[in-house]
Amino acid sequence: MRTETLEILNAERAARRATILVTDLADGTQRLVREAEIGADPLAEVLGKHLASGKSGLVEIGGRQTFLTVQVPPVRLVVVGAVHISQAMAPMVAGLDLALTVIDPRTAFASPERFPGVELVAEWPDAALGSRVPPLDRYCALAALTHDPKIDDPALKAALAAECFYVGALGSRKTHAARTARLAEAGFSPEQINRIRAPIGLAIGAVSPAEIALAVLAEIVAALRRVPRPEVA
Repeated sequence: MRTETLEILNAERAARRATILVTDLADGTQRLVREAEIGADPLAEVLGKHLASGKSGLVEIGGRQTFLTVQVPPVRLVVVGAVHISQAMAPMVAGLDLALTVIDPRTAFASPERFPGVELVAEWPDAALGSRVPPLDRYCALAALTHDPKIDDPALKAALAAECFYVGALGSRKTHAARTARLAEAGFSPEQINRIRAPIGLAIGAVSPAEIALAVLAEIVAALRRVPRPEVA
């Protein structure tokens, strides 16, 4: 690998941006494709599939064996609300290789006893996301679960502004309609607001905290793998 290529790879990794290194196995030539460049690349379709899966692999392109080395930033999940759904979600997240952070200013909820081994930030989201928690980005998912606009809204605003790949919020359609009005008043466009998954989670008929947690995580995985969202029943 050329020094220049390695330097770019390291810079993109440090900036939490994805890349794919395309290596022709016959002659060893390499080229680096940044995530933002994939759409205009001649191999856009195959590169897009590998980026969505996050997996490196061998492919045949034009009769030539080519290896695609996929570098994707570690995915982070920020949950706003140390509630029962979050408690049920924590052990499931561990098996999905997601880095979980739970934010809730209510210290009675955000306690190590309720969330053993989980990164807890007992601060208001606007303060936490501006200091204690690393900045949100396109490889972050955010789930707002408190039902309290004073807590959820600042987090949703930060997630939309950062273009997180997934933004979800708990609440009924009536609750979300009020939320939509507040966000519009705050200057967010309809396109931005429509990115919020509400009601949150895949429509699996979930009723218990564990089932809702499962539905939310399934929706996050679908968004990460770029599977189109089915219509909500």
